[in-house]
Amino acid sequence: MLRFILILSVLTLVSTQALAQSVQVGRGRDQKSIKMVRTDSPPVIDGVLDDAVWENAAYIDEFHQIIPVEYAEPTERTEIRMLYDDNALYVAAKMFIDPSLITANILKQNTTIFGSDDFVSVSLDSFNTQRGGYFFGVNPNGVRADGLYRNISQFYADWDTIYFAETTIVEDGWIAEFEIPFKSISFDPNNDTWGLNFSRRVQYKNEQMVWVSNDRRYDPSSAGMATGLEGMKQGLGLDIVPSTSVTQERNIVAGTSGTSTEPSVDVFYKLTTGLNASLTVNTDFSATEVDDRQVNLTRFSLFFPEKRDFFLREADIFEFGRLSQNGRPFFSRRIGLGRGGDTVDVDVGAKISGRIGDWELGALSIRQGEQDTVSADTLSIVRVKKGLLSESTIGAIFTDGNPNSELDNSLAGIDFLYRKSDLPGGRIFEVSSWYQQSSTEGISGDDAAAGISVALPSQEGLTGEVQFNRFEDNFNPALGFTNRVGIDQSVAALNYNWRPDAGIFQSVYFSTSWERYEDSNGSLQSKGLTITPLELTTRVGDAMFLRSNFDTEVLTQPFRIYPGVIIPVGEYDFENHGIEFRSASFRKLSGRIAFIDGTFYSGDQSRVFGNVTWQPSPKIRTNLGFNITDVKLPEGEFITRLLTAGFDYIFSNTLSWVNLVQYDNISETIGINMRLNWIPEAGQEFFFVVNHNMQDLDLDNRFHTSASTVTAKFSYTFRY
Repeated sequence: MLRFILILSVLTLVSTQALAQSVQVGRGRDQKSIKMVRTDSPPVIDGVLDDAVWENAAYIDEFHQIIPVEYAEPTERTEIRMLYDDNALYVAAKMFIDPSLITANILKQNTTIFGSDDFVSVSLDSFNTQRGGYFFGVNPNGVRADGLYRNISQFYADWDTIYFAETTIVEDGWIAEFEIPFKSISFDPNNDTWGLNFSRRVQYKNEQMVWVSNDRRYDPSSAGMATGLEGMKQGLGLDIVPSTSVTQERNIVAGTSGTSTEPSVDVFYKLTTGLNASLTVNTDFSATEVDDRQVNLTRFSLFFPEKRDFFLREADIFEFGRLSQNGRPFFSRRIGLGRGGDTVDVDVGAKISGRIGDWELGALSIRQGEQDTVSADTLSIVRVKKGLLSESTIGAIFTDGNPNSELDNSLAGIDFLYRKSDLPGGRIFEVSSWYQQSSTEGISGDDAAAGISVALPSQEGLTGEVQFNRFEDNFNPALGFTNRVGIDQSVAALNYNWRPDAGIFQSVYFSTSWERYEDSNGSLQSKGLTITPLELTTRVGDAMFLRSNFDTEVLTQPFRIYPGVIIPVGEYDFENHGIEFRSASFRKLSGRIAFIDGTFYSGDQSRVFGNVTWQPSPKIRTNLGFNITDVKLPEGEFITRLLTAGFDYIFSNTLSWVNLVQYDNISETIGINMRLNWIPEAGQEFFFVVNHNMQDLDLDNRFHTSASTVTAKFSYTFRY
């Protein structure tokens, strides 16, 4: 089967190349374009449109809806003006609306504004490839939100760079001004045309409008064009970011304590306008946000997303095969974190990443310190990808190193994506395939993995996907992520999304998905059928849906699901049915609640989960979350509880105080995280972070301090 998938991938590539040579491929996008205007005097970025230079700027006001009705006339007017000089792109946006109807709940920087607030954004495809780009947004409070597009329609919201945006609320709406330095992005100086798009959201009526769209998308493959760009400069292209952290640690269980001062430095240099080099020395992740706690009642490892800035920069280049979790050849959380989640020193690291013509390149090498019984090691990843036709890609990845073992490990893989988004009705067709081969010291054979999928994604109407993946018994991407190997995975999904032009509901959605896992001998491991017979979303964003799951699990060895509760070998059929209600997040009081009930292995399970958020003003935000599962099995009964509570006080859009408390009754630990964050301006940041853990070691419902850490950290970006 692995050879079949590989051969099919090669045949698809050959036929695609032949098509490229015989057919002239158009851009497949709305041909809206705007001639850019150069200025000798940059505007003052203060959220006030009183600079005379804006009078001669490039001008756009031809917006249309994508939500609720694509291509319908917007209910509110939007005006965009653009200028540029040697150093930056300047954008001014005027959003007409009754000021009393503006939604502006978010005041804390580095908080997502999508789904909660009004916002305006600009998207730049600076290489004009239709495959990737940058996203810069701001809400009426001046809270910035930037992102890096990956897989065209998705982007890393955690990606962060330096740009400036200021806003004001005026009598007929609100104004936003952007300054996007050319030092903050990569581009081809020989290309005078960039992909360009704009988006605006009016939150209280769940309306979104854009300049250019296709199938309700406004990603790089569905954008307009900015022409006439020339003479942009990036200076030396050098950013030096020194930082210093002072940490006091205390571990009551181990009986240790101490204070340390850790200087570190990150250096970023543009080798070319499209290729970036990064160097990190004595890397410090002490100010990184804590993970959201999860309770695991499955046999397989849970996935925690990356949150560290160094690894998030241009992370899209390292994506492979559209693998979201199991089978990823590279998962950056393997670096700098031990098997138990404890921090491992990163002594030095270097990265080269970026784009050269139709090529994308990512090369990363990290020297990780020793941990427990594992010696210090150098961990390396190389990723290359080439653009084909207008939207397709072919690539390869290589990894070397084993961060959590003394055994040598390496991996090589290839992937291919064929994508066509200009089918009738704005439909998209995608074929994705990949192949990986790992090599682990002392292990020979059965160490490959491969997959292929065919998809018809869309924002409305009928959509679907068929996928097959195989992970052999000894497949081991030591720098990646796996939670199931020795299996054949088959997946099929069929969905239908109806978007009425009028009425209370904005969308009516149905979906069904089927998944089956077999071991290497063809025997069933597990299978599942998920049906969402109805999901309703109102015009303002409230939602309700029903869902049913029908699962089979085959245990070939006993499964310890909970301390003292072991499920014996056997085949188990179980099902559950649930309902969920979710209110629009722009409300002062919002939240979600879900209830699921049904059979579970040899017994029954009921689960209730959700959260409640109260935000009386942009400065105050409180949150309560809960996830409670009641399991009754012949082998034993138990209840798992995961509780979270948050309180945030936002002094301004540069100063915030965020508090999070998490508890679960599996570890019987209460974790307290407090973060005081001051951002005087983009590129400067101060943290004061407290992590305090309390544990009920003797299970008498009395919690005692087990460990605490207090860290103060300051970083400053010097840009040349």
